[in-house]
Amino acid sequence: MAAKEQVREQVKNQIKLPRQYQVVIYNDDFTPMDFVVEILVTLFDKEEAAAVALMLEIHKGKYAVAGVYPRDIAQTKATQAVSWAREEGYPLKVEVVCV
Repeated sequence: MAAKEQVREQVKNQIKLPRQYQVVIYNDDFTPMDFVVEILVTLFDKEEAAAVALMLEIHKGKYAVAGVYPRDIAQTKATQAVSWAREEGYPLKVEVVCV
């Protein structure tokens, strides 16, 4: 019994959580505020009120963090946001930054 418990404990100690990455959205003078809100609601699963508050944070400052995810998810969300913005003709800048 004691050997099984030791093995379980060793396995638990070996499991590491994936690194987390921030998806950062930057302010610009051309992307409409309502479009940024739509991205936050649709791609980042924000509630409408939270999305508006985050959009205002982006608008008043230079940037804001839209979410924190493992690398693959963060890169996918950032790519989707930029692609959507380009389809609409907006120069929205979105980056993935390691936490």
